[in-house]
Amino acid sequence: MAKQPRSIYACNSCGGESGQWFGKCPACGTFNSLVEQLPVAVKTSGGRTVSRSISNNPPQSRTAVTFTQISDSPEQRWSSGYAEFDRVLGGGLVPGSLVLIGGDPGIGKSTLLLQTASKLAQKQRVLYICGEESGKQIKLRASRLGVDVNNPESKLYVLAETDMDEIIQELNSLQPQVAIIDSIQTVYLPNLTSAAGSVAQVRECTASLMQIAKRQDISMFLVGHVTKEGAIAGPKVLEHLVDTVLYFEGDRFAVHRLLRSVKNRFGATHEIGVFEMVDQGLVEVTNPSQLFLGNPEDQSSGTAVVVACEGTRPLLVELQALVSPTSYPSPRRSSTGIDYNRLVQVLAVLEKRVGIPLSKLDAYLSVVGGLNVNEPAMDLGMAIAIVASFRDLVVAPQTVMIGEVGLGGQIRPVSQLELRLKEAVKLGFKRAIVPKGPSVPQVAGLEIMPVGKLIEAIVAALPVGK
Repeated sequence: MAKQPRSIYACNSCGGESGQWFGKCPACGTFNSLVEQLPVAVKTSGGRTVSRSISNNPPQSRTAVTFTQISDSPEQRWSSGYAEFDRVLGGGLVPGSLVLIGGDPGIGKSTLLLQTASKLAQKQRVLYICGEESGKQIKLRASRLGVDVNNPESKLYVLAETDMDEIIQELNSLQPQVAIIDSIQTVYLPNLTSAAGSVAQVRECTASLMQIAKRQDISMFLVGHVTKEGAIAGPKVLEHLVDTVLYFEGDRFAVHRLLRSVKNRFGATHEIGVFEMVDQGLVEVTNPSQLFLGNPEDQSSGTAVVVACEGTRPLLVELQALVSPTSYPSPRRSSTGIDYNRLVQVLAVLEKRVGIPLSKLDAYLSVVGGLNVNEPAMDLGMAIAIVASFRDLVVAPQTVMIGEVGLGGQIRPVSQLELRLKEAVKLGFKRAIVPKGPSVPQVAGLEIMPVGKLIEAIVAALPVGK
């Protein structure tokens, strides 16, 4: 009698497999992440029975070639219809690419992709596959977003299906240039016994879609749900399979949305695109720096303007600090939009190198507009804002701060300094406090003030406090 395949336990976090259940994953150490799966018994060509999943798309045989045999024609890209989306993708859609988009529920992932599909359908054949809504519900949502749903010449096709066999058959039949799967956690392979959204289903469905995308040069978008920790649900191998991983994020109390790239085989990582949520859906924000700057006429103590770089895009951001006497045995530290550890480090440098008794004061720091920024170039602006709040002084008008603060109180250089300074000039700033170095760029219309120590930067930014 043939042996029945034994159950295996796969980790929802890393995809690691084990022959028995553990409370803690042996591979990645995550607690309560192992899920039972029943493998499928498959006979190999030699008559031996093994337990593995079945692929609906066996790979085509290919032969090895040298670089000289590979065509070096320029890379063709398709515009998504949104300049902000194209920026994050690295210049547009690449044929045969697999793009994974994740984000919190209700953040606007489906809205963005449906609007993009309607623009792409003007030139390309687009297939929108939805496993969470019916065709009527998708049409109703498209009408609300201003999509011309009654255009008989539209190349936008809609399929409400979760069976991967049916989806593959439709992809092979329609031969679209662009396909959207909303979402990857809802589709399933019938020959796998596990439920839709499990580790095995997500992994095998993505692998099947990847083979089709590469073989037929289909630009494919996959929508991924996120966990309560903010990571895309499913095994980590899901992010390794795809070419590009994007996160759609934003504060639910703000109208703007950020599309951030964390992996991109065809462009720069950590690029961001900025959108605004309105009644008719998402619209592009052409000058995002204005979103994160306060009213220039309302100058108050404890504020400083810095220039952050997200990928290749410079953004002017206003920081607000508040320092007040504490009523607790241990002073409180709070940061919004800034890494908490960087705030604590800057506070320690100010107390040790500048002599401000911050260990007896509460300190709060916030980024205006709800943007999350975490790069060393913010350090100098954080320090200046904290000192300005402590002394109740206003930073010199039309001044930006750029620089990393070292533990010794020195101001260290940062990357893309010239790009940051040019962005400051565009928005009307006249002075810039930057790290001292052998090659400080000079920008027309901007007074450059190189500093080497934190105390020098404080004197330059707060002239009243001399």
